[in-house]
Amino acid sequence: MTELTVEDGFKGLQQTTPWSAVTCLSLLTFLLVGLEFMPVSLLTPIAQDLSITEGQAGLAIAVSGFFAVVTSLFGNRVLGQLDRKTVVLFYTSILTLSSLTVALAPSYLIFLIGRAMVGIAIGGFWSLSTAILARLASGPDLPRAIALLQGGTAMAIVAAAPLGSFLGSLLGWRVTFLVTVPIGFGALIWQMAVLPKMPPAKAASVGTMFGLLRNRTFAIGMAATALTFIGMNSLSIYLRPFLEHVTRLDINTLSMVLLGLGVGGLAGLFAIGFVLRRHLGVALVGMPGVLAVIALLLIAAGPFQWLTAALLVLWGVLSTPVPVAWNTWMTRIIPDDLEAGGGLQVALIQLAIAGGASAGGVLFDTVGWWSAFVLSAILLVGSAVLAALARPRS
Repeated sequence: MTELTVEDGFKGLQQTTPWSAVTCLSLLTFLLVGLEFMPVSLLTPIAQDLSITEGQAGLAIAVSGFFAVVTSLFGNRVLGQLDRKTVVLFYTSILTLSSLTVALAPSYLIFLIGRAMVGIAIGGFWSLSTAILARLASGPDLPRAIALLQGGTAMAIVAAAPLGSFLGSLLGWRVTFLVTVPIGFGALIWQMAVLPKMPPAKAASVGTMFGLLRNRTFAIGMAATALTFIGMNSLSIYLRPFLEHVTRLDINTLSMVLLGLGVGGLAGLFAIGFVLRRHLGVALVGMPGVLAVIALLLIAAGPFQWLTAALLVLWGVLSTPVPVAWNTWMTRIIPDDLEAGGGLQVALIQLAIAGGASAGGVLFDTVGWWSAFVLSAILLVGSAVLAALARPRS
């Protein structure tokens, strides 16, 4: 395999794309996202075992998110002099060690330390992911490579919660986390075998990251990205209570509807790599625009099970590829500053997810379930307008 040099930059100058390397990184994203959200389906047994409340157990998500933001801004500056292959191996090792720490945690403090390690791996790897793919993939293959990487995310969203719940009831929550340890070791060995050396470029400081906002198009695109993720999460995080109390689905039907949403997401990822080659601007504007319409239609369709299910499958088709579109956009707008841009983008997305969850939750509880859906639609329309202003000129 051809060794990548600093002179290659982030322009994807390899003549052929090493798909085995991209696939092994997709497995890493599956583990990252799966472990980030696995506690959601295991809150009760974790709380009982550690003698804490379910609310305290739920802090596992907040802790990992906090450390993801910090690492996305500062982590790769600290590791700036290391070969990027070494950095990926480091974050994979941290992720694997976090599973072991959580599984064996004798106390709540050790449990949270394990969750902090998940956040470090999430923030560190995602902030580098687009830059790494731009060095691995040939130019025309880059959208498809990003889609394949996000395929690991989609698979985790589909499988993590039900698989975690099933294994937790069968083997216990500690064994459920232990199961991921050998998978992490396998991913580590695979990375050693197939990832090429990627010498570091100039390390990005926090000042460099925020300095990119002087680029008007980049700043507008980041604002559009934030609105998209706040809008999507102000709705999607509260789908389960919506389906239970408004659509009145039993648990088996609800699980099938959520599975359909996940399968729709996989279908969207399969198609998006081909769409983005020629229609990136249309996708950036069209996806949030149509999602806004779906959010409003769900308010009217809520009592109708089949119509709601169909709309949610379409929601999955259009929402899951959104990160692929914005990562591809970033390779066009700041091709020489992808590490700095990636760090800023990951921090922004993590904060947007938290903001969407908070805003949607307040409205859901105080005004009514429909208000979270209206907020989602308004924010997604705003995102579409900004995306139209941030479209690449060529």
